[in-house]
Amino acid sequence: MNISLLSPRERILQTTFRLFHGQGYNATGINQIIAEADVSKASLYQHFRSKEELCVAFLNQRHDFWFAALRAFTDKAKTPKTKIQAAFRFLNDMNTRENFRGCSFINVVTEITDDATAIRTVIQNHKEDLRTFFRDVLQEHAAPLADHIYLLFESALIESQLFRNAWPVERATTLASKLFD
Repeated sequence: MNISLLSPRERILQTTFRLFHGQGYNATGINQIIAEADVSKASLYQHFRSKEELCVAFLNQRHDFWFAALRAFTDKAKTPKTKIQAAFRFLNDMNTRENFRGCSFINVVTEITDDATAIRTVIQNHKEDLRTFFRDVLQEHAAPLADHIYLLFESALIESQLFRNAWPVERATTLASKLFD
């Protein structure tokens, strides 16, 4: 879509989505967002009072995008085991499409200060939603299994970003599958 056809708020969000995920929160300045979104400073601050508020909007948008993509991978699977395997395939797909950029939420949490509570809360909520997703998939299994899967998933995501390679996700998929045996 041509960005110039979007409203100023939508252009700001679309630009922020790309820059915060691709460059990082601290590496992206307000002036860059203004320039690339083709909006005035007044327009940006009319929609978002601060960079922190803009980051919260970005993370909420990323959350919706990310879970829609995860569900697109897992909804067709029939059993808990195949749903979990599909979730790990989703990680490999995201890594490929996003050049091993990793998790926006983890990336941002490493960049914020202790007083950025609004941002931290959104990140914690995203991770709790992921834990809930695994608990919902594994309903008939014990809750500890869902937490094991969650921790394997998160570590595979981080390690694949670090090594810029699929092997951590592949190993985590194997380990997660063995938990069902």
